[in-house]
Amino acid sequence: MKRALCLSLALLLSPLTSLHAEGVHKTIHFPRGQSATTVSDSVVRGDRDLYDITAKAGQTMTVKISSVENNAVFTLYQPGYRATTEDGIATINGATLDGAGEGDDAMRWQGTLPASGTYLIEVGGTRGNATYKLTVGIK
Repeated sequence: MKRALCLSLALLLSPLTSLHAEGVHKTIHFPRGQSATTVSDSVVRGDRDLYDITAKAGQTMTVKISSVENNAVFTLYQPGYRATTEDGIATINGATLDGAGEGDDAMRWQGTLPASGTYLIEVGGTRGNATYKLTVGIK
């Protein structure tokens, strides 16, 4: 009883961020000889999964996301973005690509990349948890 009380008290006094599930942050690599790949994962409501991918100016990138309930979307940040965490809350600041910015609820994007460097694909759900397949190609 005393042990359970101590555990309950410790959970109540710990920061809520330690109880908050976190999204993934991975780098996308293409299989040898391929120019596209698909990542399958799921994101918990309120979290964001982050994917870095390096490309050169002038290349064409295609990003497509599909989900069981059509509730997964992405935002595509240009090189030079800044990702910071304050009080357990992640914030991304930077320029996005037209049609794949915050609030666009992008599910598909294709275009010529304006700069060389590392791009960031931020995946989230529009409602509830989202199980998704993210396909990225660069030519």
